[in-house]
Amino acid sequence: MKYLIIILIMAVTLTHSFAQDKRGAEDAKGLQVGTVAPLFKAVDSDNQPFDLQKALETGPVVLIFYRGQWCPICNRHLSQIQDSLPFITDKGANVIAVSPEKPEYLDKMAEKTGAKFTLLYDEGYKIENAYNVTFTPDDKQIFMYNTMLNAKLKESHSDDSQQLPIPATYIIGKDGKIVWRQFNPDYKKRSTVHEIINNLP
Repeated sequence: MKYLIIILIMAVTLTHSFAQDKRGAEDAKGLQVGTVAPLFKAVDSDNQPFDLQKALETGPVVLIFYRGQWCPICNRHLSQIQDSLPFITDKGANVIAVSPEKPEYLDKMAEKTGAKFTLLYDEGYKIENAYNVTFTPDDKQIFMYNTMLNAKLKESHSDDSQQLPIPATYIIGKDGKIVWRQFNPDYKKRSTVHEIINNLP
């Protein structure tokens, strides 16, 4: 009986520690304006390589983090970006959208939004972590995403941690510094095309 009690106490302690280790949306602060943007390489929906450093050689980069193709607000946001894409590219900028979803799910997002800009797979949440936008939804949110929105987070991501990015937008200048950001833990708040265009260097 004594050993059973000890085992139960250890199980509760481990569960509590794991819960404490989960990073909530309020813990993600995002990188600040003026910060040198972390460089990264990733693959797109066609498994083709993308290199941020090379992209910056041609002009500023609009870097958008989104949750996934299952997210209606993400779909609407990227559709709006696509609809006004010429206004952004005419200013010499490239638009890059990043999510933790594997390439086959990026294809689904492109189909839903008509996106002609680059969609990238953030394997292992490396890009999201570098930009300090990663968090773990609570159990209720995860249940809703996976059942009501068919997110399949464990299947579509590189691991089963079911982490997501705060939907955020960064504008990175050719010098590699962040010149503007839209960052809000409220997933309903997104950057607008007007804001992006007005803040492009």
